[in-house]
Amino acid sequence: MHYDVIVIGAGSMGMAAGYFLAKSGKKTLLLDSFSPPHNKGSHHGETRIIRHAYGEGGEYVPLALQAQKLWNDLEEMTGISLFSATGVLNVGHEKTDFIQNIISSSKTYSLPLETLASPEVNKRWPGITIPAKYIGCFEPASGILKCESCIRAYRTLAEQHGATLLTDSKVNELSVHDQRVTVKTEAQTFSSDALVISAGAWSRDLLSMLGLNLPLNPVRKTFAWFDAGENLYNHTNFPAFTFATSQGFYYGFPSIDGSGLKVGRHDGGQSIDPDKSIPEFGQLDEDRTDLRNFLNHYMPSVKKLKYGKTCMYTLTPDEDFIIDLHPVYSNVAIAAGFSGHGFKFSSAVGQILSELISSGKTEQNIAPFSLDRFN
Repeated sequence: MHYDVIVIGAGSMGMAAGYFLAKSGKKTLLLDSFSPPHNKGSHHGETRIIRHAYGEGGEYVPLALQAQKLWNDLEEMTGISLFSATGVLNVGHEKTDFIQNIISSSKTYSLPLETLASPEVNKRWPGITIPAKYIGCFEPASGILKCESCIRAYRTLAEQHGATLLTDSKVNELSVHDQRVTVKTEAQTFSSDALVISAGAWSRDLLSMLGLNLPLNPVRKTFAWFDAGENLYNHTNFPAFTFATSQGFYYGFPSIDGSGLKVGRHDGGQSIDPDKSIPEFGQLDEDRTDLRNFLNHYMPSVKKLKYGKTCMYTLTPDEDFIIDLHPVYSNVAIAAGFSGHGFKFSSAVGQILSELISSGKTEQNIAPFSLDRFN
C-alpha cells in the first residue's frame, strides 16, 4: 500500500496532477470522498469560462496561457471536444481595476482584445443593454471549457498511465514523519513518499492535520439557466461574459445546444460547513432576485427561469490562489483557495503540482500564490 505520491482530492486540480504525476512515472494514488466529476465541490455545472487577458491581475496571464495550451493538448490526445472559442465579453466601468487590468495585460502580453464603447456593444449583441458609462472588452480567442468533460478526460488518461483512483474514500487521518506520509481512510491505511493536497472546501481541515491553519472560507454559490431567444443568445453568435457592475460581479454563458442562458453571481455568498447539507437553489430569496435584477438591467429580454444549482467557492482573504510547498514538509504540495476563478487554470496547476513533487520547483511563476503572504 505504498506509493510514490498520494493525491488527496481528485477534482479539477487533483485529477490533472494525477495525470501528470502518473505520466512522469510516479506510482500515484488519488483519493476522493466522492466519485469525480461530482456535484459536491466546485467543478460541476457543465461549463467554465477561460479568459486570457485577466481582470484579476496580470500575474495570472502566463498561467492562463499555459492552461489553454494544455487544454488544447488534452483535446488532441483524447479526441474529445473540451473548449469552445465563443469569445468572452468583459463589461464594466472603464476606470475599474478589473477593466484596467484586462486592457493592460492584453498590451503586456500582446493578446487580442477589442475595446468597445457601450453603443458598439449594444449594437453588436442586441441581447445586451449596457449604460453609457460602461465599456466592453472582447477577447475573441477566449471561451468556454466543458468542466466535467475535462475532469473525465484527465481521469481516463491518469488511469491509462497507471494511476489508482479510489472514490468514496474520505481521509480521516494524515501525518508526515521523516519524509514519509501516512494517510488513513475509514477502510484503509496508505503510505507514500510525497503528498498533494487539493481537496477544495476540505483543504482547511486536512492542512490543519499538518500544522497549517489557513484562512480558507467555503461559501455557498448559485447559478441558473434561463429561457432565452436562441437568435440572440445562441453560442454561435453570443459570447461568454463577465459584468463588473455597481450591483455586483456577474458572469454567464450563451445558450449551448438550446440549454438556455446560464448566469451566476461571483461575489457574495454565505459561509458554510461543506460536511453539512447546503440549501438547494431557490431556498434563499436572493438566489432568484440577484440574477433577476442583473438580467433586468443588462439583458431585459431574458425572462423565464428554467432551473438553478448550487456549488461551493473556497475563498482566501485576497481571493488569490494558494499553490506552494508546505513550509515544513518539502514533500507536500498544496493547491487550495481558488476562490471561484480557478477551474480554467487546473490543467496548468496540475502540471505545476507534478513539477513541485518531482523536483521541488516549477517553471511557472507561483510567487504570487505563496503561503508566505499569510504570515
